[in-house]
Amino acid sequence: MARNSHERRAERQWLLILLPSLVLLLAFVIYPAIYSIYLSFTNEALTGAAALRPRFVGLRNYTRLFNDAKFWNSLFVTFVFVIGSAVVGQFALGLISAIALRRPIRFRRVFSSIILLPNAAPEVVAGFMWISMLAGGDNATLSRIVSTFGITPADWLQVFPLSMIIVVNTWRGIATAMILLTAGLSTIPAEIYEAARMDGATPSQMFRRITLPLMMPTILLYMLISAVSTIAVFGLVYALTRGGPGGATEVVSIYIYNQSFTSFQLGYGAAVAVVALVISLVLGIAYVRAMKVEV
Repeated sequence: MARNSHERRAERQWLLILLPSLVLLLAFVIYPAIYSIYLSFTNEALTGAAALRPRFVGLRNYTRLFNDAKFWNSLFVTFVFVIGSAVVGQFALGLISAIALRRPIRFRRVFSSIILLPNAAPEVVAGFMWISMLAGGDNATLSRIVSTFGITPADWLQVFPLSMIIVVNTWRGIATAMILLTAGLSTIPAEIYEAARMDGATPSQMFRRITLPLMMPTILLYMLISAVSTIAVFGLVYALTRGGPGGATEVVSIYIYNQSFTSFQLGYGAAVAVVALVISLVLGIAYVRAMKVEV
């Protein structure tokens, strides 16, 4: 009886400790998500009659969405953006940085600082900084560099808009990838590499048969975090291109903003947001199944 009383007291203490986090989660994650789902079934708007008297419209927003070419374009742009910057760029450069910085190289702290520095700049600040480098005109940084090699200067955000935002987002995310992958590398016992060297394994063989398999849980976790966070990137792309030119960089977060606050169609924008949420959930479930863990 005394033991049960102790357990109940412990449960109440745990509940009190968790209560602030649960309240914040409810207020800033669960309630907005539920309210967005509700909005997606209405014609709620910021102007006009629908702003005064919003009506329930059923699946009309979703029917319109799946016949909207601009919505499909935003999904395609988001797919290329996630694959190019998160899956390929940040992962490859983060892994190379993590492996390189585990070795006794000169100026290691300087290289670490250079890689970590982009994370110190907010998205919008980083965006405006890159605009000064990629903008058109003879005085832009990149144009001045390429002109020394005889290449004609250009407005790089207009000529290669999607490639440029992939480069900038890769630059910002290398540090996160490097930190997570460094943690994964540190869990591999050095004795395994030593035994492989004694058996005559080459560095390439050790990477393919030891490093990659043992790091797979860390790599999958990184892919999950990176893919979902890249789908939600807004400030960086908005500062660089605002989704232009001609929708070439209109990722799904920009499309939601444009529909909600430029076209003033809150209900339709909420429907797009719900679809983006479902895609993120599907990605999360797929990664969790691949990791073979229970949540």
